[in-house]
Amino acid sequence: MAWALKLPLTDEVIESGLVQDFDASLSGIGQELGAGAYSMSDVLALPIFKQEESNLPADSDNKILPFQYVLCAATSPAVKLHDETLTYLNQGQSYEIRMLDNRKIGELPEITDKMVKSIIRVVFHDRRLQYTEHQQLEGWRWNRPGDRILDLDIPMSVGIIDPRANPTQLNTVEFLWDPSKRTSVFIQVHCISTEFTMRKHGGEKGVPFRIQIDTFKENESEEYTEHLHSASCQVKVFKPKGADRKQKTDREKMEKKAPQEKEKYQPSYKTTILTECCPWPEVTYVSNSPSPGFSTSTHNSFPVAEGNGSPTHQPEPVVQVADVSTSNLLPTATPQDAQQWLLRNRFSPFCRLFTNFSGADLLKLTREDVIQICGPADGIRLFNALKGRVVRPRLTIYVCQESQQAREQQPKHENGDAAANTFFVYHAIYLEELTAAELTEKIAQLFNISPRQINQIFKQGPTGIHVLVSDEMIQNFQDEVCFVLDTMKDDSNDGYHIILK
Repeated sequence: MAWALKLPLTDEVIESGLVQDFDASLSGIGQELGAGAYSMSDVLALPIFKQEESNLPADSDNKILPFQYVLCAATSPAVKLHDETLTYLNQGQSYEIRMLDNRKIGELPEITDKMVKSIIRVVFHDRRLQYTEHQQLEGWRWNRPGDRILDLDIPMSVGIIDPRANPTQLNTVEFLWDPSKRTSVFIQVHCISTEFTMRKHGGEKGVPFRIQIDTFKENESEEYTEHLHSASCQVKVFKPKGADRKQKTDREKMEKKAPQEKEKYQPSYKTTILTECCPWPEVTYVSNSPSPGFSTSTHNSFPVAEGNGSPTHQPEPVVQVADVSTSNLLPTATPQDAQQWLLRNRFSPFCRLFTNFSGADLLKLTREDVIQICGPADGIRLFNALKGRVVRPRLTIYVCQESQQAREQQPKHENGDAAANTFFVYHAIYLEELTAAELTEKIAQLFNISPRQINQIFKQGPTGIHVLVSDEMIQNFQDEVCFVLDTMKDDSNDGYHIILK
C-alpha cells in the first residue's frame, strides 16, 4: 500500500524533469538563432557576397550618358521583366528619333558649338544572322533591286545637316547635328522581319532587328572618327499596319492574364529609349575610311549596280564574277562558289542550309529532295536553276540570208526549200511577245544593224505578192517555220525592206 502511494509522486518528478529539459533545449535554440550569432552584417561579410558587391558599380560611378536617343514608338507589353524592350514598326512608315543632349555643365567642352556625326544602322539582333549579315543583305539587294533597307525622311527631320545614304550600304544612313539645338531625325525601314526567315510558308515568326546609333566627334584632322556614344534597341518590322495589329494582339493577350501573371511583364511605354551599347564593329568586307558610315565596299564577290563610288575601285573582278553568274553551276564548284551562285540566283534564304554543299553535292539532289528542303515553290525554282532549264519560247522560226548566186540560179519555195544542190545555213529566232517590232529587233541583231534601218517586213504570198507582216500574222505562224530572207533597198532613205520567202 505504501508503494502504491509513492507511485504518483514518482510520476510528478519525472514530468517535472522532462519539462525542465525541454525548456533548457528551447533556450539553447534561441541562443543559436539570436542576432548575435547570425547577424546580417556577418552574413554579408562572407567572401562570396563581398565578391558580388565588388562587381556592382558604386553610386559615385553612376554617370549620366552624354546623349540619349528616343524612338517615338510604343514598346510591346508582352515582354517579361528584366528582358530587353521590343518595339513593333510598320514597313515604310516614318518614325521620329529624338536626339537629346544630356551633358552636364562643362562636360565634353570640345564639342561645344561644334557638330557631331551620328550613324544609324539597321542590323540583325540574332548573332547567328550577324555572322552572315553581308550575304543576307546582298541577297535582299538582288530580291529588291533599287530599294534601300533604311532611309531618312529628310522633309520631316529637324536639325540635321548633310544627310547621306551610301548606295553601297543599304542599311546605313548618317548626318551631322548640333547637340545644343533641337534635333529629330525621321527614319523609314523598308525590310520586314519575315524576309530573312528560313522557311516562308506563312505564319512564321520574323527575325528581330536592332536600330543602333553611333555618334562621333571630330579628331585633329577634322574627321569624325572619335567615338562618343552608342545606343540601340530591339525592333520587329511588319507590313503596313501590321505593327498596330501586333501591338493590339499583345495588349489583349496581357489583359486576359491573371494579376499575378501580369506582374511578371513590364508595362508598355509610349516611347522606346535606346540603351547604351558597344559601338558597331568594323566589318571584314568594309575597308577603313575616314567616314565610318561611308566605308567603301571591297568585297569583289558581288557587283553593285548603283556604282561603287571609290576612285581606286578596280572593275576587273566584278566583270569576272558577272560572267560566272550567268553560267550554270558546275560540278567542280567549291562550297564558296556554290554559296555565291545561290545568292546570285536569289536563293539567299537557303544559303545556311547548303553551307557545306559543293557544286557536285547540289547537282546530285533530286527534284523531290529539293522540294522537301525548300518547299514546293522555291524547290521547283531551285531544281530548274540547278539543271539549267530555260523556258521554252512561244515561237521559233528559222531564217537564212539568200545569197546572190542562189537568187539568180535556184527557184525557192515559200517555206525556204530550194533545189537539192543549194546549201542554206539557217539561224534560229526565238519570239516571246509575237509582235512585228520584236521580229524586227531580232532580225536586226542577226545582221548587226540598227532596227531603225529596217523599214518594213513583208512575207511573200501567192503569185509572188508582198504581204505586210503584222502582229496578227506572226501570231499565226507555225512553230519552227523556215524562211529565206531577201533584202530590198529603200530608195527614199538608207533603210531596207525585208522579205520572208
